[in-house]
Amino acid sequence: MEITAPDLMPGQLLARGVSRHLASLGFASLEEFVPDRGKRVDVMAMGPKGELWVVECKSCRADYMSDGKWDGYLDWADRFFWAVDADFPVELLPEGTGLILADAYDAEIVRMGPETKLAPARRKALSLKFARVAADRLRLMRDPAP
Repeated sequence: MEITAPDLMPGQLLARGVSRHLASLGFASLEEFVPDRGKRVDVMAMGPKGELWVVECKSCRADYMSDGKWDGYLDWADRFFWAVDADFPVELLPEGTGLILADAYDAEIVRMGPETKLAPARRKALSLKFARVAADRLRLMRDPAP
């Protein structure tokens, strides 16, 4: 059963479009992923070669301006991106970060985020956590009882 657009907040709609686009590139995505205590990324994506990308979805200027913690996510990804819609004032976004234009149905990578390879130990721990969270979410869809 597909979730309809009215059931989702604007940032969640962007995350859906981003996840759809990344899937077309061979990435598996998890929304609202917690890589470490106190951090929650909008989209964490694992690529076909094990690369890990973080995408922060911003639905408007106020949403972006209220986010003072995004740079703490850089240590948890090989590449970092902002995902915004076509009306977002992209000049607000920091240079040296990736840019994805998105809507609820698809997205386009406009600017590739610079690559900063994760340390092997962090990559392994994060990859295992990604797999466990994905498996738990799938299990809970089938059996929501604790």
